[in-house]
Amino acid sequence: MAGQHNTIIFVPHAHAKLRKWRVTNLQIGLLVGVALVVTFTSLFFIWSHFSKPANPVEVTRLQKEIDELREVNRSFETSIQKLQEQLSGTEDRTRELAIVAGVESLGDGVEAGIGGGTPDDGTALDLPRIQARAALLDNVLDTVEQRLEQRLRWISSTPAISPVRGILTSGFGHRADPMTHGRGNHQGVDFAAAYGAPVYASGDGLVLQAEVHGGLGRAVFLAHGYGLTTRYGHLSAITVRPGQRVKRGDLIGRVGSTGRSTGPHLHYEVRLDGEPLNPIGYILDNGSGPL
Repeated sequence: MAGQHNTIIFVPHAHAKLRKWRVTNLQIGLLVGVALVVTFTSLFFIWSHFSKPANPVEVTRLQKEIDELREVNRSFETSIQKLQEQLSGTEDRTRELAIVAGVESLGDGVEAGIGGGTPDDGTALDLPRIQARAALLDNVLDTVEQRLEQRLRWISSTPAISPVRGILTSGFGHRADPMTHGRGNHQGVDFAAAYGAPVYASGDGLVLQAEVHGGLGRAVFLAHGYGLTTRYGHLSAITVRPGQRVKRGDLIGRVGSTGRSTGPHLHYEVRLDGEPLNPIGYILDNGSGPL
């Protein structure tokens, strides 16, 4: 058998000559044996490389990194839980401010996102949810802030103080006219005061008129917004001009006796949409002057 041989013929596609090799069975056996030895040797080295025990130093280092990452994760969880507790407290305070500001409805999905207790453990560390709550809370606070600013402007503009330090001598409504002694409708109130005594704006407003106005003599008219206006008559001097903005307590004139008047006093009116109201309901300082 060792002397037996096999012939391998190589047939090229071109017009080259045929090539022949004579290979004995022994040569084929040796070639197969070498291939098997190389294959098994390679497999052995691969197995040895991947099955060798890990380096203890490397294992210790990796375990330390894992422990450190776990500690960082626990720290993050604690911080997020505290943040959520603070957020819940802020939501409760915002709800109280919303009530004070008169915000009854904050829109679809807004009220539902405020308060409601602490979420269960499944969502307590849901960072996107916390971010959404924070963004929602920011929008609610903007709404509350706007309402509070509006409320503050309304409070500041509403007549609320006595325009002069004086004595109430004539009330609102029907009375005997001091000039004709007949019955008439008094559209304001009169305060007796010393000639030249300061007259103050009873609320923030815009000067509409600052001039002589019929029987009121020298007079100042203020617009306070929200349909409210005030009138100050019989002044001896005017210290403001039309178009000027004034604050509650600002000096706008001085007591006099101009127009239809029997002596130094201030005629004071409060009107809503042009209709006279009793000014006494808009004096909260007991006539002691500006707040």
